[in-house]
Amino acid sequence: MKAAELFVRCLEQEGVEYIFGVPGEENLDVMDALLDSKIQFIVTRHEQGAAFMADVYGRLTGRPGVCLSTLGPGATNLITGVADANMDHAPLVAIAGQADTERLHKESHQVLKLDQIFQHVTKYSAQILSPNVINEVVRKAFKIAMTEKKGATFIEFPENIASLNVDAAPLPIKHSHLSEPDSDRVRAAAELISQAKLPIILAGNGVIRANACEQLVKFAEALNIPVANTFMAKGVMPFHHSLALGSVGLQAHDYANVGFTKADLVICIGYDLVEYHPRLWNPLLQNKILHIDTVSSDVDAHYPVTTGVVGNIAHSLDRIALQAKPCEAGLMRPLRDALIKEMKAHSHDTEFPVKPQKIIWDLRTALDSEDIVITDVGAHKMWMARMYRCDLPNTCIISNGFASMGIAVPGAIAAKLIHPERNIVAVTGDGGFLMNSQEIETAVRLKLSIVIIIWNDNGYGLIEWKQMSQFNRPSHVSFTNPDFVKYAESFGAKGYRIEKTGDLLPTIAAALKNDTVSIIDCPVDYSENLKLTEQLGEMICPI
Repeated sequence: MKAAELFVRCLEQEGVEYIFGVPGEENLDVMDALLDSKIQFIVTRHEQGAAFMADVYGRLTGRPGVCLSTLGPGATNLITGVADANMDHAPLVAIAGQADTERLHKESHQVLKLDQIFQHVTKYSAQILSPNVINEVVRKAFKIAMTEKKGATFIEFPENIASLNVDAAPLPIKHSHLSEPDSDRVRAAAELISQAKLPIILAGNGVIRANACEQLVKFAEALNIPVANTFMAKGVMPFHHSLALGSVGLQAHDYANVGFTKADLVICIGYDLVEYHPRLWNPLLQNKILHIDTVSSDVDAHYPVTTGVVGNIAHSLDRIALQAKPCEAGLMRPLRDALIKEMKAHSHDTEFPVKPQKIIWDLRTALDSEDIVITDVGAHKMWMARMYRCDLPNTCIISNGFASMGIAVPGAIAAKLIHPERNIVAVTGDGGFLMNSQEIETAVRLKLSIVIIIWNDNGYGLIEWKQMSQFNRPSHVSFTNPDFVKYAESFGAKGYRIEKTGDLLPTIAAALKNDTVSIIDCPVDYSENLKLTEQLGEMICPI
C-alpha cells in the first residue's frame, strides 16, 4: 500500500473521528487516502481555526484532536492553536505536509524546518523520512499527547515519502496506567490536613483530565474543606455545593483569594501553575502546600511543597480522606455568600448597554447545566470565569494557559460535533470574534446550530481595563465593527442586535431554538470593569 494509506490506517487505529484542516499540494496523497476512510475530514477556512477545533476536541473528549495543514504558511498558521493546546494541556496531534525531501537541505519554495519550529510549542515533534517508520511515529505522537501532563505533538510528512509503497501495519495500542500513591506520602498528607485549622483546596484542570471530579467532591465533603477552582477547572466542584468558593485567577484580591490569605494549608489538586501563578496566591510564602497530582510538582519559588502525593488522583483522594481528620465546617462560608450576593445583584438590571453581570445572568438562566459555553479571551473571559456558575466540568471552556484570542467560534464548532444534543454557545468579544469569524461558513456548511454572543464595545476591552487601572488613560484600543447582523446573514446565519436589556434573555432563548448559526450582537457596558477593580482593591476578609 501507499505510505499515505498506512498513515491514515494508523490514525484510524488511534480512534480518530475527525481531522480539521485545509488541504494543500503537499498533502495530496493523504487527502486522497482519506476518501476511503471512516475518518471525517472537516474543511476549515483557516488553519488556526482547525487547530482550535482540535484543541477543544481534546479538552472535551480527553482524546487527541487532530488538525492538518500543508507546508510553509499552512503549517505556521497552525502554531497558535497548537501552542494553546500544549500550554493548556489538551491532547492534540498536528500534521503538516512538507516538500520533497530532496529540497529540504536548501532554500526552497515554502520550505521551513517545521519539526524544529514545532519543537518549541509541542511535547514531541518528528519528521517522517522513511515510510517504514510511519507506524512508530504516529503511535508515539498519540501516546505522548495522552501522557500527563497532556499536550500537543507534531508530525511532518514530506510529499515524496507519502507516495512511496510500504509493507507495514499500524501498531497495537497499549494504554499506560497511572501509578498508585505511595502509602507513606498518603499518611503524611493525612497528618498535614489533620493538623490544619483553616485549609482550602485549589482544584485545577488536572482533576478533570484525571476523571477525578466525583472523588474531589467526596474528599471535600468528608473533610469539610472548601474548594476554589482555576478558570479551566470550572464545574469540577458543582457551584451549588455549599463548599464551592468559585474561581480564582483574576490576579486581584478576590473573594477566594481572601481565603488563601487566611488559610494555613493550601491543598493543590491537579493544579497547573501556568493557569494561576502561585506568587499571586502565596506572595509571602506563608502557606503550607500539599501537592496532589499525577506528576511531581514543578519548581517555583512561590510553590514550596510541604508534602506531595503523586499518582492516581482519584485513589490518592480516597485514601487520604480515610486517614485524615475532618476540619471545622463553615469557616469560609461568608466568602461564598459574598460571591453569590454579587452574582445576583444585577439579575433584574435594565440599564443599557448591558452590564457584564446581566449578560452572564441571562445566559446562565437560558442554558441547562449540561450545555457548553466556549469563552474567548478578553474582558468577558474575566467576568465569565468569575460569575458564570457551573455544576459540571467541561461546561465552560476557558483558555487560560496560552490564553489565545480567537478560540470561541472554532471551539464551539468542535463542541457541537462532539455533543450535538447539547446547546453550544460561543461567548466572545468583538475583537476575538473577527479573528476567526470565517469559520461561521464551516458551521453553516456542516448544518451546526450554535449561538455566538458578541460582547460589543468597539475595542480591546481587557487591554483598556488594564491601561485605565495602571495609567488612567487608554492607548490605541478602539476600532469600528461591521454590522454584525448583516455579517451573519451574509453567511446564511441568523443575526440579532440587542437594543434594550430586556430583550437579551428572550433573544438567547429564541437563538437556541434555531437550527443554524445564530449571532447576537450585544453592546456591553465595560465601565463595570473599573468598578470591579476598585471593589477588589478595597475588599476585606469577612471571616
